[in-house]
Amino acid sequence: MLSFMFQRVLYTLPIMFGVALVCFALVHLAPGDPLVSIMPPDASQELQQQLMEIYGFNKSYPEQFFRWGWRALQGDLGTSIASGRPVTSEVMRAVHNTFRLAAIATLIGFIFGCLFGFVAGYFQNSWVDKAASLTSVLGVSVPHYWLGMVLVIIFSSLLMWLPPNGAGPGGSSDWQWNWEHIKHLVLPAITMSVIPMGIISRTVRALVAEILSQEFIVGLKAKGLTNIGIFMHVVKNAAPTALAVMGLQLGYLLGGSILIETVFSWPGTGFLLNSAIFQRDLPLLQGTILVLATFFVVLNMIVDIIQTMLDPRIARG
Repeated sequence: MLSFMFQRVLYTLPIMFGVALVCFALVHLAPGDPLVSIMPPDASQELQQQLMEIYGFNKSYPEQFFRWGWRALQGDLGTSIASGRPVTSEVMRAVHNTFRLAAIATLIGFIFGCLFGFVAGYFQNSWVDKAASLTSVLGVSVPHYWLGMVLVIIFSSLLMWLPPNGAGPGGSSDWQWNWEHIKHLVLPAITMSVIPMGIISRTVRALVAEILSQEFIVGLKAKGLTNIGIFMHVVKNAAPTALAVMGLQLGYLLGGSILIETVFSWPGTGFLLNSAIFQRDLPLLQGTILVLATFFVVLNMIVDIIQTMLDPRIARG
């Protein structure tokens, strides 16, 4: 087990180098001058050269990459061009908000996805199976930004039960675990949970149907094992794959929530990425993408290790 964990950590290192390289290259391939947003229209050539030297844009691309990568290893992601604040503090504040939202959305999606999946798998080809499968397909197919706007219209504009945007009263981004702040979390969390719910539901349904058709289930029934006991065996065999899917969905939500966070004005990484793209803030854009990619890679490594602990056959294979 320890050797497997060590191998997974070693495999992660070249992946992270590749992620950093791709992140740096893609951002610099975009057209336009990132200093336009902070330079006056009549800026002198001397001022332009001075700003390029401050932000390191006068160096060659390989030198910029290694300087940026070395500082990133030390926790320094540079300075935001638009705000002038350290990128690390900007990104980590947004990461906390996004992780809170994504974790709750993934938990909601996992609970209801497993519920629908197990019900559909146990009652195959029945109306229950068709209803659960239809819910899963709708969850995957409906555009989540459109669903978010519909929920805002219904629960904020018409019923006035929940706030339409922000992370706290008065637009505050300082989170507290009280009802005034939780109310701002309800609509974006429900909207974000729809896609993972549909994916997990369809995955669990297929797993349960396959497990129930295997010979060892027939043998357990022949021995007189109760339905609860058979259910526990099904859960044990389906858990590693369901956990892996949940980990992937959490990783996707950490980096793929731009539209939802923009709709609800949630101060997370998606909202930060949106602002950095429109402001052409290269240090902020690079830092945010790198942190999100790192979270995704590390999360996948953790899920692999937990999956191996639940199913030792993976390590033996």
